[in-house]
Parts: sequence; C-alpha cells; structure tokens
Amino acid sequence: MRLVYSWLAELVAVPGDVESVATEIGLRGFEVAAVEHGRMPVIDFEITANRPDCLSHLGLAREASSIWGLPLRDPDVHDISARTAGADESVQVDLEASDLCPRYCAQVFAVQIGASPAWLADRLEAAGVRPINNIVDVTNYVMLEMGQPMHAFDLRHIGGRRIVVRRAREAERMRTLDGVDRTLGPDMLVIADADRAVAIAGVMGGQHSEISGDTRLIVLESAYFEPASVRLTSKRLALKTEASSRFERGGDVNAPPVGIARAAVLLSEIGAGSPVGALIDRYPAPRSAVQIPLRQARIARVLGQDVPVEDVPRYLEPLGFTVQAAGGPQPGWIVTVPTFRVDVAREADLIEEVGRHYGFDRLPTRFPALAAPQGAPDPRVSRDRAVRLALTAAGFSESMTFAFIEKQAAVPFCEPGVAPVAIANPLSEKFAVLRPSLLAGLTDSCAHNRRRGRKDVQLFETGSRFTSEGEGRAAAIVWCGGAGHPHWSSPARAVDFFDAKGVVELLCAALDLPSASLTFAACHRPQLVPGRAADVRSGTVYLGSVGQLAPAIADARGFPEGEPIYVAEIDLDAVTAARPAEALRAESLPRFPSIVRDVSILVDEALPAAAVRGTIRSSAPPTLVSVAEFDRYQGTGVPAGRVSLSLRLTFRDPDRTLTDEDARQATDRIVAALRAQHGAEQR
Repeated sequence: MRLVYSWLAELVAVPGDVESVATEIGLRGFEVAAVEHGRMPVIDFEITANRPDCLSHLGLAREASSIWGLPLRDPDVHDISARTAGADESVQVDLEASDLCPRYCAQVFAVQIGASPAWLADRLEAAGVRPINNIVDVTNYVMLEMGQPMHAFDLRHIGGRRIVVRRAREAERMRTLDGVDRTLGPDMLVIADADRAVAIAGVMGGQHSEISGDTRLIVLESAYFEPASVRLTSKRLALKTEASSRFERGGDVNAPPVGIARAAVLLSEIGAGSPVGALIDRYPAPRSAVQIPLRQARIARVLGQDVPVEDVPRYLEPLGFTVQAAGGPQPGWIVTVPTFRVDVAREADLIEEVGRHYGFDRLPTRFPALAAPQGAPDPRVSRDRAVRLALTAAGFSESMTFAFIEKQAAVPFCEPGVAPVAIANPLSEKFAVLRPSLLAGLTDSCAHNRRRGRKDVQLFETGSRFTSEGEGRAAAIVWCGGAGHPHWSSPARAVDFFDAKGVVELLCAALDLPSASLTFAACHRPQLVPGRAADVRSGTVYLGSVGQLAPAIADARGFPEGEPIYVAEIDLDAVTAARPAEALRAESLPRFPSIVRDVSILVDEALPAAAVRGTIRSSAPPTLVSVAEFDRYQGTGVPAGRVSLSLRLTFRDPDRTLTDEDARQATDRIVAALRAQHGAEQR
C-alpha cells in the first residue's frame, strides 16, 4: 500500500515528518518497504493479508489516530441523498446470487467527461495510479482513500437498463477492459445487463460498457463480493487487479453506499457530475456486528503483562471498536467489532490489538508456563534424530523436499505395475501425486546443485513416502562426485557402490542394528543399474536397496551425461522391527590377544562375497570374531572365470590365549567348507 503523506495528513493531523510517521506506524506491525521524498512524499507499506482495512488511506489514518491519540477526520459524504433537479434516471437491479454478492449498490449520475483537476491527478500519480479521466479517477480515488473499489458503466450500453448480478453461464465469453476475450464458468460471478455479461464481479469491467468521451449518463457500482468467489475467479483467469486484491481479502459490507456517497461529493466538487437517480441498495440479509467479550485477566495471561484498565478502551476505540464495560466481579468489556475489521473474530484477536498499541517492545521476556507432557514421547522422534546425527557426521547435508511431486518424476520409483497415489485437487501438474520414494525429490535436489557447479554432492532426507497401502517412514541418500575431500596427499577417487553400502551400514548401526546382521544381495530394480545394486536385508526382513541410479533417470532429471550417482533408501520402520529384542549390553575389553590368519582362495567370479562370508561364519568355531576381504585379483595366474579373494580371519577366545594349532585347525575347517560348498581352491 502506497501512502501519500499529505493525503494522510488531511485525515489525521499527524505530527512530525514522513520518516517519523513511517517509523511509528511500522512499529504497529506494518513493515515499511520504502520512503520516497519529493514533491509529494510517500511511504510504501507491506500490508499483511489479514488487514484489508489498511489497504486505504483511511485505514492507515485510523492506526495513526490511535497511535497519537488524535481525532480522525472522516471523508466528506454529506451529499449521500443529493439529486439534480429535473430528470430522474434509474436502472433495475436484480440480485440473483446473493450468496456471492450479499450487497449491491448502484446510482445513476449525469456526467461531463474530461480531465481531472491537478490536485486529484497528482495524488493518484503519487499513489501509483495513472489518471485516465475524471470519472474513472474518482472511482480510483475512493478506492485508495476508503478501500472500497467501484466501477462506472456507460448507461447507454446497459441493455434494458437492467443490472443482473448472477453466476456466469457455461463457457460464457466477454472482453474485459484490457482487450482480452475471456471464457467464464458457472462458478464465477458476473455483472450482466439484460443481454450479456458486462463485468467480472470484483475483478474487472467489460469493454462493451466502458466510459468514453461522449458518455453522458453512468451507473456507478459499489458492492460487497464474497472474498472466496473473487479469489477463485482471479486465480482461474490469471487476472490480478487493485480491486480484486482488496475484495479477495475481505471488504466492509457497510462500505458500498458510503463509497457512492463519497464519489458523489467528489464528482460535484470537481464539476464532473451529479446524481440523477435514487440510490439503489440491494441488501437482502443484513449482517449484525460481532460482539466479543474481552477479559482483563486474559489480556495479562496472553501478553504476560498487566495493561491498565483505562488504557484498553483508549487503544481500541480509535480503531473503530465500540467498548462497553461488562458486568461481573472481574474487569472486562463487551467489544463490538466494526464490519471493516474482518480479521477480528475472537478474544485473542482483540488482545493482539491491545498488545500492538501498548507496544510489543514493552512486554517482558518470560518463558510461558509449560503443560506437563501427556504420555510417552514418540520414539520416531529420537530415531529420526539419530539418523540425522549419523548422516551429518558422515558428511551429508540434509535436504527437505516436497511430498507432492509431478507424476513423471514419481513413476520410475514405483513398483512395476503400480501407479503413484494421485492428489484429488493438485495445485498444478508439478504437484500431481504423492511421492512413492524420497529419492524422487532428492535426486532433483542433487541435480539442482550439479547444474550450479557443485561437483561433489552428498544429500540425505528423512520423511514419509506413500503408496496405495498407506504411509511409511524412510531415510534416503544420494551421492555423486568424489568419495572424499580432495587432498594433496592422496589421489582423488570417485564415489562407488561400496561407499554407498558403507553409509547404509553406518545408518543401520546408528539405529542399533549391527552390520553383522545385514546381508546385501544382488537385485534387479528398474531405478538402479544391474550389477551395481543390492537389496538390504536383516534375516528375512527387507530393509531397502542401495546402488547406482539408472542413467535414464539421471538424464531425465538433468544430471551431466555419464556421471554415476549412487543412491540408497532404507525403511526406518523395518529397521526398527528388525532390531534385536534384547537391550544393549556392555562387555569388558578383551583380556587375551587375538590371532590373525590370511587365506587366499580361487572361486567363481560370479560368487557373491556375502556367500563366502556366510560359509566362513557357519563353519568356523566361536572364536572367529571378524572376517574382512582385503584383496581381489583377476589376471595373470588366475584361470578365466575365476577370481582370487584374500580374506583376513581374526580369532580370539575370551577365556584363554589361543595357540597356533587352534588357529590352524579353525582355518582348515573353513577352507574345507569353502571347497565343499563353492569349489574353492586355496592358493
């Protein structure tokens, strides 16, 4: 809202210069965007959506009146019933959609079209509105001064001299003042004559009934339209105007006749016209003012500060509220809310008004009284915290993406033959379905970073994913670029499958699921590259998958061609279910030394390492504490189709020192089992 300082000073005698006025009004919850000096100083305020009453000079003048305790000079509307002697012109007004237009006022004026006087044109220009002619300028002036949008029709082009406020017909078309032909629908409200629609209610007038240089009789419209109807129409037509921005936030149902009265005064003052017909006011269901009880004790509890009893009416009455003392043992009031304050509907709203003008800066800093928690805390909260702690410690950054995504991004991550869950009323095609996987949004976040020159990207997310069977909680990672930070002491290395696998093991360990209980088995999933993908299980429980993202998906999401991206997604609920039932227990440090034996074997190159480890653990004595692969070789000296694996076996007994003979016997048992089950040959 652009406030013209001299215009404000005409309504309330504000003290000080434009800077001090901007500061004082800004302290009451109105952000000051800019202050411009010049021939007509102005202040740009950012008005929040809940304060449509302040989208006018009169609304901001009320705030100034309360701030400085000065009287408010309302605009002159004394000529509300004035009429030119002689001809008595009129129109018929039919209100067919009173649910969308509770009040509609109209009056016929005889006019002389011309330029506006300099003072009026200068004020409009200072407020950011281009002067057009004296009639249109007066309607804009009233809107900026009082917050009531108005529209003028050329009476010659109102068919049958009849105005009908109705819903648009299916596929009805009209050309608006901007010269665009628009198609309307039955959920939109129009102002029509006997033959056609002549305006889109609350948004823009039609070109057919536009004021021109030879117009002699006009119908001046001033109405109240339901905010939801105007908001829907403006959005559907992608048409935003000064009028629609006010109507869609909520206007004053009692302002329409006052707006016409103010326009009549201005038209007479500048010699542009005068009324030649009676004021028509269609208001079939008058609305009564809202009354809200306000308790002094409640003010003190909410604000944390006692406000003097005598100050409450002093703050509220200049804002248009009527304050009456309420009977009873406790101090309080019955407050009548003016109809232009559509944001005030309950006691807390009144307390906010008292707090604004008492001064939020005067309120003490105190901790609120906290209620005792009900029931045990949700264990998922601490679980998600453990996930975040583990992954951020591993160098990942947390990403938070939308649960609503486009269908094209969701389909690659759905199970074969399963469609993503569609949203019944999507905001756009970009938000058409619920995500079946966190990887859909996470890969887009990674691609966004890559397109902006970030080569090494490590992102994770915890959140909900959705299928037709319901909602589940998961954690996902995406990793591209280098496996670690570059350093002069070692060559750079690109991330690979085993890096991503290690992160999965780290994540499960953070959730008390030891890596020894995990198995990684080759899998074929459409979103992953075969041979570089694995399903993660704990026993028979499926936990998720890890692997390289399919190049087709990477290309579609905007990754550089040929760059490998590794991803993993783990079902957190499944991990929780797979955790050991027994509580964590502490063990003393080993008292006896361990014995290490290295074994090299030749096995089939297609044999999974997990199968080798499983055979080793099942055939080894309880003294085997760890198995680790430390070398893999194919080449000279190794037959085709075979691979040389070197494994390090660590043995330890908690009760005694093992001997070389104990280690030899255990190693022989393991090699024999590998030979029998996998055809292994010891090198």
